[in-house]
Order: sequence, then C-alpha cells, then structure tokens
Amino acid sequence: MRGPVFKWIKIIIIVYCAIGIAFYYLQDQILFHPERKAKNEAYNFDIPHREVNIAYDTASNLNIIQFTTKDSIAKGVVLYFHGNKKNISWYAKFAPNFTKNGYEVWMIDYPGFGKSTGKMSEQRLYDYALQLYKLARTKYGKDSIIIYGKSMGTGVAAQLASIRDCKRLILETPYSSMRGLVQTYFFMYPLKNMLHYNLPTYEYLQKVIDPVTIFHGTDDRVITYRNASKLKPFLKPGDEFVTIKGASHNNLNDYPLFHEKLDSLLRQ
Repeated sequence: MRGPVFKWIKIIIIVYCAIGIAFYYLQDQILFHPERKAKNEAYNFDIPHREVNIAYDTASNLNIIQFTTKDSIAKGVVLYFHGNKKNISWYAKFAPNFTKNGYEVWMIDYPGFGKSTGKMSEQRLYDYALQLYKLARTKYGKDSIIIYGKSMGTGVAAQLASIRDCKRLILETPYSSMRGLVQTYFFMYPLKNMLHYNLPTYEYLQKVIDPVTIFHGTDDRVITYRNASKLKPFLKPGDEFVTIKGASHNNLNDYPLFHEKLDSLLRQ
C-alpha cells in the first residue's frame, strides 16, 4: 500500500513543480497575446486618425493612434487603454462610441503590441500611460481628459488616474488586481513571489479623486462579476458601478444600457 501512495505523491509534486516553473517563465505569453505590426505598415481605419510615435528611449517606441472627430473643435480626449490581446486594430471599432460625442480617442499599444516596442513590465505600462497623458495635456486641460480602461487596461487606467487629474475615470470589465485574478486559476501557487504583474486596481481607486464609472457584465467568465464587485467598497459617493445583466466579457458594446449610460457621461 505504501509504495503506490508515495508514488502518486511524488508524481503530484513533480507535476505541481513543473506547472509552477512553466508559469513563472512563460507568464508573459500566458497573460498577453499581442500582434506585432511592421513599423512601415499603414493602418487602414475607416475612421479619421493620426499616427504618432514617441521615442521612449533609444530602444523603445510608443505608438499612438489618435482618432479624430468630425467637429472642428473636439470637446476633449479619451485616453483609451485596451486589453491584453492583438493591437489597436482590434479596438479601433470602439472609437466611434466616443467620437460621435465630440471626443477624440487616443489609443496606445503596449510594448510588443502593434508598432510599440520595448521591454514589457508593469512599470513600463504605467510609464507609457503617463507619456500619453503628458501628450494630451499639451492640447487639452485636465477637465477635458477622460481616462478609459478596458479589461487588462483597467489597472493601467486606474493607476494613471491615481496620479493625474482627469474629468472622469471609466473602467470596462475591470479586475480587483491582476494577482487576485490569476489567483483564481492558480490558487495553489505563491503568486506574490511568482507573478511579475500585480496591477492592484483596488489600491489605485482609493487614490482617485475624480468621478469613477465601472461597467461590468453579470455573465463575464474571463473577469468574473464577483471579482469586479470587490472594487465596490473603494468607490466614493457619486461613483457608479453599472451592472449589465447577461453581458459577458467582450460584448458590453452590444447592450443598449451600456451605450445609454456611456453617452450620458460623455454629454456631461
């Protein structure tokens, strides 16, 4: 009896260690799914836009697409931080949500996404976001800047809003923290020492002095509604948590309530 028991214990330990080691070294590939784009390859968007490149350092480039409005003078700008896959091309379809309400939309790609280059790290995500904000301030006042995060980008957006003023912070399908989200799937591992990314949205929300609106669907299976609800205790009086019943992670844009509420915020 003793032999088979110890054999299975040994197998379990080996498998546990193998999965843990693989996750530690491959976590960037597991968490992020970028699509690169050649530097000289043009974007073919139907929406009017400008492309801007900022040299972060000698080896790193921050690529920005600025979707413009039909109005001669824009009401303001939405700094849009997208999710963990592909590149700006995938998220450009959401720009009209804002441009139709008179706002420009400036999207960045993270290091390794699209035409942006550089070494991926949590601090680099924050640094690129701050560069975008500084660029926006050369044209717009802080009361004309909306910071918007979608999925993985919600932690980046929340961090930026915690250190810089804006008109409003809007988070679409956020998580309480990246570490807490991954812990749901890898609860058996000491992620505090393993995971390179924390992105503690709940901590940053406590430092945001401007209005906050959160959108989340009840049927989200990527970032569960339960996980996002952990942010509710950190909202200020006047902040909003908008529940979209039946919505999943990637289809909030299909729900009238999402558009009604977003349009209402952008018309203020």
